[in-house]
Formats: sequence, structure tokens, C-alpha cells
Amino acid sequence: MRGMTAARTPTAETPGTAPRMGLRERKKLKTRLAIRNATYRLIREQGYEATTVEQIAEAAEVSPSTVFRYFPTKEDIVLTDEYDPLLENELRERPADEPIVESLRHVMRRAVGAGFAEEPEVSRLRTKLMTEVPAVRSRMMESMSVTGGILCRVLAERTGRDPGDLEVRAFSMSLIGALTETAAYWAEHDHEDDLPTLVDRTLDMLISGYGEYGGYRGAENPR
Repeated sequence: MRGMTAARTPTAETPGTAPRMGLRERKKLKTRLAIRNATYRLIREQGYEATTVEQIAEAAEVSPSTVFRYFPTKEDIVLTDEYDPLLENELRERPADEPIVESLRHVMRRAVGAGFAEEPEVSRLRTKLMTEVPAVRSRMMESMSVTGGILCRVLAERTGRDPGDLEVRAFSMSLIGALTETAAYWAEHDHEDDLPTLVDRTLDMLISGYGEYGGYRGAENPR
């Protein structure tokens, strides 16, 4: 999920992922990672605003047009991760009668825990940029609709409702918004708290705050 995890790379051994990638896919992934790693390094060295796409391309040993082919904007290099495509599959693997918030808690624990364990500095940098750089935060708000759409589809399947229903959309986006603010809170407090614990606190609050709908189960229909 954007802003919450480091830029993890799925492998054939990761549960819920596709089979091992072919040569073409591996080359594309190698280029994406080269661009991303060069961006993180340059931002650490000279700051976000001073880092240009031309510098990123040179450091990654690709052309500026290649950078834009993989990432439409500089902000996307920071925000895009490999987890969104897996989120939908992992949510669908959870029991159909499990409250969607609890399913999300389980999936987020894995994503946040594994992402931070593998690349803690990247996780800190991404959330720091999210809170301090207006362009990054603005782009992140735009991209939230992608993850929100995933939750809408999963919730709609469990409830028998249409993904476009107001209640489905409002509930899904409220979850995404709350988790985004959790990441912002973590960064604003110098990453001193345990991020998985903050995620749990947020989800607990949503369950108690939304009452029956927060604990909604697939066998029931929300009013």
C-alpha cells in the first residue's frame, strides 16, 4: 500500500504471487529497481527538490524517457510499490465471513512488517517525503483511488453489493484515508513508534467508531 510499506519486490517464493518471472519481466523489474534506488540515493544526498529526473536517469544508467516510461512523475518513483497487485489476492485468501477490517489488519501486518524489516530506511524516507513534500502528498492522494478500488471490489464480493455503491466506496476510502494518516503520524513523530502497533490502533478505532459496519461480516447486509 502506497506510503505504508517499502518498495518490496515479489518473488516466486512469496505467498500469493505469480509464478517466477520470465527474462523480459526480470529485465523490466531490474530497470525499475535501478531507477528507484538511484532516486532514493540522490534524495538522501541532496534532497527531493534538488533531485531531477535527468540526474536520476544518469545515476540509473538509463535515458530520461525510460524513467518516464516506468514512472509518469518523479513522485511516482517514491510512491509506487510492488504490494498493491498482491493486496487484492491476499485479501481474497482470507475467510469470506471475516470482518473486512480484520482481513485488512492481517494483510497490513504482513506488508508493513516485511517491508520495514527488509528496507527500514526506505520506509522512513517515503513517509517523511509524504509528509514534508506537497507534491508527493498530492500525488499520493490521487493514487489512493487505486488501493480504494481494490477494497471496494473485495468488500462488494463479500457483501453482494455493487463496488460503486456509496456505502462500499465510503467505507473503503475511509479505511485507506485512516491508514494514510497513520503513516503520516508515524513520520511526524520521527518514526519513534512501532508502525504495526499504530496500524492496529487505527483499525481498532475504526471498528469501535463505525460500530456494526466496522465489524461487518459478509453474511450480513449493512443498513
